[in-house]
Amino acid sequence: MLKQRLLTAAILIPLVVWGVLALPNTVFALLLAVFVMAGFWEWAGLMGIAEPTDRLMYILIAVPFMWFGGTLPGGMLVGAAAGVVWWFVAIAWMLRFNIRPVTGPANIVTGGGAGVLTLVPAWMALVVLHGSESYGPKYVLFLMVLIWVADTGAYFAGRLWGSHKLALNISPGKTWEGVWGALAMTMVMGLGGARLLEVDPVMLPAFVALCVITVAFSIAGDLLESMFKRRAGVKDSGKLLPGHGGVLDRIDSLTAAAPVFLTGLLLLGMLG
Repeated sequence: MLKQRLLTAAILIPLVVWGVLALPNTVFALLLAVFVMAGFWEWAGLMGIAEPTDRLMYILIAVPFMWFGGTLPGGMLVGAAAGVVWWFVAIAWMLRFNIRPVTGPANIVTGGGAGVLTLVPAWMALVVLHGSESYGPKYVLFLMVLIWVADTGAYFAGRLWGSHKLALNISPGKTWEGVWGALAMTMVMGLGGARLLEVDPVMLPAFVALCVITVAFSIAGDLLESMFKRRAGVKDSGKLLPGHGGVLDRIDSLTAAAPVFLTGLLLLGMLG
């Protein structure tokens, strides 16, 4: 399993870095949309939809939201902002679930709606961020590395000191100590990233705070997928990536982080 994980990572990471930094925004958006479609396919599985034709129907229902967002004036920004609002709703949903767990996959209305609100705004946010004039691709790459570093901090802090469960009925392995480890690494990464992205020193505290808030929401993204997997009774969302599970297993944190990060940069006036 470890060998598969390392091999998959060794292939994917250089491709992701190259794609983010080298591809034109339109091509980046289309390629990212392919991954989102794979995410919808897996999300349908978490709702208990087994038939390929039924999963395709779910994708066909979801795609127009992406198309309208990309064609209507300001649609991408509105969609990304809607994603931020959605995550406050999702957090409330998870708090309730953690107190009163529900068994069985979510139905097509609530589960399907959650999939659209999770994946579409994230796609829109990443496309807008990538296409911005000021460090667009570098901001996307920084966001991805920020999430990876935070996940690493959470893993080691949780393994070394974890004892207080974060959400026992959603993801029993996650602890508050892991959260603090993730946030500690986030502050370090935020300070380092600010130098690379030439953030104005006056804006440094606000930028680091945005990084911390972004990672806090990324944990919610991880937990939401965990909640759906727990209801479906599966460990991984899919088997597309050997040793890593499915596409959703790799982008769950990013689905929440992207809309929050983009919105924060816009509010701070740091995105051209």
